Order: sequence, then C-alpha cells, then structure tokens
Amino acid sequence: MVVSTLEGIKKTIGPGIIMAAAAIGVSHLVQSTRAGAEFGFALAWAVILANIFKYPFLEFGPRYALATGMNMIQGYAKMNRSAFWIFVIFTISTMFAIHAAVTVVTGSLVTHLTGIELPVVWWSAIVLLFCVLLLIRNQYAFLDIAIKALMLIFAVTTVIAMIAAFTVTGYQPDPGFIAPEVWTVSGVAFLIALMGWMPIPIDAAAWHSIWTVEKMKQTGYKPKLGEVQFDFNIGYIGAAIIALCFLTLGAFIMYGSGQEYASNAAAFSNQFVNLYTLTLGEWSAIIIVICAFTTMFSTTLTVTDTYPRVLTHILNVIKPDTLSKHKQIYRYLLVGVSAGSFLVLYLLGDHFRFLIDLATTLSFLTAPVLAFMNHKLIHQPEIAGEYRPKPWLYWLSIFGIIFLSIFALIYIYWMIRF
Repeated sequence: MVVSTLEGIKKTIGPGIIMAAAAIGVSHLVQSTRAGAEFGFALAWAVILANIFKYPFLEFGPRYALATGMNMIQGYAKMNRSAFWIFVIFTISTMFAIHAAVTVVTGSLVTHLTGIELPVVWWSAIVLLFCVLLLIRNQYAFLDIAIKALMLIFAVTTVIAMIAAFTVTGYQPDPGFIAPEVWTVSGVAFLIALMGWMPIPIDAAAWHSIWTVEKMKQTGYKPKLGEVQFDFNIGYIGAAIIALCFLTLGAFIMYGSGQEYASNAAAFSNQFVNLYTLTLGEWSAIIIVICAFTTMFSTTLTVTDTYPRVLTHILNVIKPDTLSKHKQIYRYLLVGVSAGSFLVLYLLGDHFRFLIDLATTLSFLTAPVLAFMNHKLIHQPEIAGEYRPKPWLYWLSIFGIIFLSIFALIYIYWMIRF
C-alpha cells in the first residue's frame, strides 16, 4: 500500500506545483512585501485569513476533476448555464488586468538581470513575446523542471533572508513614527487588494481542474483523492508560508523607515532587491535577481498559457465541434490575449501600483460569487460520496463565503461613503 501510494504521488505531483508557481508572484513579491512595508504586522491577519478561507474553493478544483473527469468549466455549464456565463464574464473582465500585472513585474526585473536600460513597458513586451513563442513551440514542459527548481531555491532564500532580517535588524521603527490607519479609504482599498490574490484568485480552481484532467490523460493514471490533496497542499501551504515571509521582510526592513513604497515598476524592483541585499549582503544581489525573475517568469508563463487554454475550453462548451481544432484555436487566442494585455500595459504606462491594485481588487470582488459557485458544484448529485468534502471542509467553505462577502461589502461601503 505504501509503495502504491508513493508511486501514485509520483504520478500525480505537478498541478499543485504549477499552481504555486502561478501564486508566488504579484501577491507575494509585491502585495505581501508592501503590506509589511506600509503597515508592519497589522495586516498579517488578513494574509492568514485569506489563505484559510480561500482554501476550500481552490481545493474543490482538483477534487471535482478527479471525481468527474471533467474540468470545472464543463461543470459550471452542466450545473447551471448562468453559472457558466458568470465565469465567462468574470474571466474576460479580469484576464487582461491580471495578465498585464504579472508581466509588468517580470519586465521590471529584466533590467536588473540584463543591465540593459529600457522602459518597463517594452521589457514587458519582450517577455510576452518570448512566452508566446515558447508556448507556440510547446516547450513549456522542457522549462518546467528548471523553473520549479529555481522557485524552490528562491523560497529557501526568502526564508533565510527573513531569519537574517530578524536577527540583524529586528523590528525597530524610527522614533516618532506614526503607524498608518488600516480603516481608512486607502487602507481598506489596499486590504482588499492584498486579499484579492492571496494566495491566488479563486478563478485558479478552474485552472487547476484543467491541469488535473490533463495530468491524468498524460499519465493514464487516476489518482486517489489523498494523492491529489497531497499535491494541492504542497503548493497551497507553501505559497501561504512564503507570503508571510515576504510580509515579514517588508515589516523588518521598510516599516517605519520613512521610505515610501515605489509607485512604478522599476523603482519597486530596486526596493525588492534591496530587501535581500540589506540582510544577506551585496553578494546576494545577482542570485536574488535571477531567482526573483525566474519565479515571476514562471508566473507570467503560466498565466500566458492559462487564459488561452481556459478560453479554448469555454469555446468547446459553447460549440463542441471546435474540439477538433483545439490546438489551432489555442494558438490564435494565445496571440490575441497577449496582444490585449500588452495594450493595457501600453495605455496605463508605468502606473504600477494602480495596475496591481486594479487587478487584485477585481479578483476579490468577484471572489464571493465564484466561491459560492464552487461550493454548489462540488455538492452536485453526480459527485460520489467518497469525493464530497468532509464536514470540516464543508463548514469552512460556508464561513469562507461569508468572510469574502463581508469584506466585499465593506469595500463597497467605504468607497461609496467616502
């Protein structure tokens, strides 16, 4: 039994790591660091609760795929046509902002990596073009192992930097520093933006279901529920821990220092690299830049691949006869979505914080609806008893919907009131 389980895990592992590669990006490098830099540990509770209460809705993705052999997009259409169209509308309305946001962070790190000074928008265009060419040539699998290995190095380095920051600098705001209020218009706006992608948008449950189905087709193996959960938990829990590490780094090094968090991408990347070099030393700069770029590039590559893949599955639901042209449609959409995301970047210029906050806020405001849809989907009659959530997960899902709804209403209230 142990051998079978270990073999099963070996054949199953993958989708959860891809989810982590997508998650450990903007929500961590940018938003978590910014939370610590601007508010110290005052928003640590938001990071923790967002990870806890989003857990069931994201876990339902691979669970549903395993139970039915279908992805969640097909499940939404089967459950309720309205649910399917809600997902379609939410996807189309957020995908360009999300894709542009992760790309601009990646582009901002390229200058450090190459030493070549170009506007961040044009570095972002080069990153997008490279991703498109790579995915059209179907070389993603080739890079996957290297990306995951470097992401692991980056995660370890982050933990080391956090420990070093604690032992070297400690938590010492400047005398006379007045802590900013969370419960203001700007504070609430950032709180919602922070939780929007913490650790990843709930849309990712549908992405994960697609990856799980494709993994089963690739290996010809239908895993046990425990094996799928093991893969999911590695990625999810790891992403949650790294988020708290970034918040800690921001709090130790920038909070109360008088530094203002950068509003453009180039300045942000400078601040980010400095978080590490101030604690580990100047020698670490090149290693940090390589690992940070690789982490963000893996996120950008994953998102560049995911949205055309999701749209292809949406089209397959609307017109099943397009299934035979799946690869061709994917390539057209790959180019089209990337072009649309670049247009967003070009029009917004280097309004870095605005773009990030827009994408993350949109994700959070759509979260309660998607959470409810995922809860209903995993409790449909066709889900066998062995795949249904246990009572603790069921109730965590209920409280998660309440949590996400309350904070969405708080945001709307603050924006209308002030």
